[in-house]
Amino acid sequence: MPRLSYLASLLLLAVSCVPLGTPITDPNAARRPGGAPQQPPEYYADRTLRYQDYIYDPNVRSVQCYVASGSNTEIFTPPVVPISQEQPITLEFDIVAEQSQRLTAKLVHCDVDWKPSILTDMQFLSEINEFLFTDYRTSVNTKVPYYHYKLRVPRVKLSGNYLLVVQGAGNTPLLSRRLLVYENGVQIALKQGIPVAGTERYTLQQVDFGIRYNMQLVNPAQEVKVVLRQNFRWDNAKYNLRPTFVRDAERQLDYQYFNFENAFPALTEFRFFDLRTFRSLGIGVAKLDANASPRTALLQLDGTRNGQAYTQFEDINGQRVFESREYGNGATNADYLNVTFQLKAEQPAPGPVYVLGALTDWQLKDEFKLTYDAENQLYTGQALVKQGYYNYIYATQTAQGPNSVMWEGSHQETENQYDLLVYYRPPGTRADLLIGYQSIDFNSRRP
Repeated sequence: MPRLSYLASLLLLAVSCVPLGTPITDPNAARRPGGAPQQPPEYYADRTLRYQDYIYDPNVRSVQCYVASGSNTEIFTPPVVPISQEQPITLEFDIVAEQSQRLTAKLVHCDVDWKPSILTDMQFLSEINEFLFTDYRTSVNTKVPYYHYKLRVPRVKLSGNYLLVVQGAGNTPLLSRRLLVYENGVQIALKQGIPVAGTERYTLQQVDFGIRYNMQLVNPAQEVKVVLRQNFRWDNAKYNLRPTFVRDAERQLDYQYFNFENAFPALTEFRFFDLRTFRSLGIGVAKLDANASPRTALLQLDGTRNGQAYTQFEDINGQRVFESREYGNGATNADYLNVTFQLKAEQPAPGPVYVLGALTDWQLKDEFKLTYDAENQLYTGQALVKQGYYNYIYATQTAQGPNSVMWEGSHQETENQYDLLVYYRPPGTRADLLIGYQSIDFNSRRP
């Protein structure tokens, strides 16, 4: 992705200075009675396998799943590959421990709604569905000992949804990640639309799109299903989008809406902090104790950005980079430290407040939940994170899901990435194929 390369260079510079068919339902809805996000009292207490990006063990940290393209921005690419899989999907993570473990991984083929399909392993794999981790290394010169694990995901035979599950002793799940393999069976046209409304055109970003199919599709208006994502997130993805116009003669489906079905709050550029060195205070860091064990850092005081004018700067759309400026290798030389977030608020929010981003798997995790101090009118919270450069935002838990607008505001000028997933199940088959994939960058900063 050219934009990512451009982003990386700027980042380095900056821190150095009538229903049509069966709809797809939101896979998270079953876990949200009444629409409310739901978690067990202790996030890691339930080891039941979830068909989503999830961490089941508190010692598992810093998970990255990306396409190994060989570029210096590959870690920003989502785990989405064409059926040729010339560039494999790669999984990396740490386990905080003083001894290594024997770990294995397996793939679970899933339907369009992320439920396990009825396919056998040999129908989508050419090898035994158990992959042993042989690439692992211990941390070097860190106060928090850990082991870094890496796996290249084997090729699959079918396009579609896959869940990669990493297992420890007794086949206990440690983490799971969603992977996508697509084929170019349809042509997708994505473009930035204009919300048909008043003030919403200044706060929302609308994605208009059409699908042209040359392959033989039976009843495409009913059987083609799509999912629309913002910044490759699953937590706020758009499901159950039905075509508004069906052009049989032209073999085209058009999706243009008038009630914001295909619109997202644009938010604003992500907040960030830089902890890639312990010798000086990076951007966004107020205090640093490099002698503590583990090391500690206090971030600068944040405040609400809702109601403020838009400010343009480069971000990495909620992602993070692990790096040690002293030793270079972020995989095994970057240390862990306790980071304290602080958010100024004159009064408590209507619901619990969390830090949100790739560092939380885009989930409202207990360890990133903030506590309100009424006397100081301040939210604070501490979490263990790996040394590096981070993007993040704040979110309030509401009955409709995480609400970041109340803290971050929303501006249509914000740079965001969107991608569209197009699924189809041929008659007489038992697998939902991912027949099309396309991404688009809104408000790109490329010259």
